[in-house]
Formats: sequence, structure tokens, C-alpha cells
Amino acid sequence: MDADYTHITIILDRTGSMEAIRDDTIGGFNAFLKDQQAQAGRATLTLVQFDSKDPYEVIHSFLPVAEVPPLTRETYQPRATTPLLDAIGHGILDLQDQIDDLPEQSRPGQVLFVVLTDGRENASREFKKEEVAQLISEKQENGWKFVFLGADFEAIDDARSLGVTRDALYQFAHTGEGVAEAWHDLSLSTSAMRCASDEEVDFFRHRKEPKGS
Repeated sequence: MDADYTHITIILDRTGSMEAIRDDTIGGFNAFLKDQQAQAGRATLTLVQFDSKDPYEVIHSFLPVAEVPPLTRETYQPRATTPLLDAIGHGILDLQDQIDDLPEQSRPGQVLFVVLTDGRENASREFKKEEVAQLISEKQENGWKFVFLGADFEAIDDARSLGVTRDALYQFAHTGEGVAEAWHDLSLSTSAMRCASDEEVDFFRHRKEPKGS
């Protein structure tokens, strides 16, 4: 593995309820991207958007962060409902396949798997909660870090039941300011993780516990 190499997968909710915070989601992602492009060390990024019309649309796959273009209103258009489990399940399996295809010495030393959603599961057809929880557990044993940002307490509770660790749960207000702050804190924590090498990172250590935790 390459200890100086971090891969980041972002599973981004594109469902209809995200329309209210669309512009700040775009701006937040772009600020996150700019921060990570300025960070020392190698990083690649996979961006997946999901909704019930297209439960798993890969926008970028293993693209060097320096080459990832900003989001725009044309490339992020909220619609439809929330197949969250399908997006996460496909994302995990797809990422593992791509890592397996790399030579051992070229595989990322750190893997960060991020989910950002404003609601909870209501439209998956392929993956069940138990299956996704098992996948997350297996990959955590391999050193992957799963991070879940949600605007809905029930979504945070669902993520907890999937096995996402407490330090990596983040509840944000369903407002422009709330989602912008979420992206900002995600970027700070991602940068800290990328600098931490083998040291364990308490991911959102500067963030207060989600309500109800």
C-alpha cells in the first residue's frame, strides 16, 4: 500500500428534498474540493450521486483530486426519492473491486467513504440494511473509514445501526448554512486524516455530538 495515498468516495444525495439546499451543497462540495486540492499528499476521488431515477450514478471515478471539476447547477440536479442503501452497497462493492484491480504497492493507504444525505432510506430495491451493515463491518476491519452526514435524526440513527462509528456521525441543519458548515467540517477532518498516517483519527473531534447520541 501507498501510505501517502488517500482515496475518498463521496455518496451524495440528489433527491428532491435537497433542492432547498442545492446551491449550498454545490458550494460546499466545491470548497471541500479546493481544500483537498491544496492538501499535501496524493488523493483520488470518486463522486456518486443517487436518487430513485438513477440509484447509482458515478460522476467521477478514482480521479486525482487536482483534476476533479467543480459541481454546477447543471451537474447537480435534485429529484425523486432516496435509495440510500442501494447507493451505499453499490459504492462499497464498486470501490473494493477497483482497489483489488490495483497492484498491491499502488493501493491507497487510507480509504474514506463519505455519505451525505438530508433524509433516510425509502426507495432501495437491491440491498437490505443487514447486508450493508455487514459490508461496512468487513471494510472497517480492513481499515476503511466510514463517515455519515445527515440532516435528519432518524437518518443518523439509521447510520448508527449500520455500524458507522460514533465519531464519524454528523447531524447538520437542513439549511444552506447547515450544509455549508457540514462540508467545511468534513474538509477539516479529511485533511486531518490525510496528515495522520497510521494514527487513529477521532474524525469529527471538533464537532459536538449529534443530538440524541
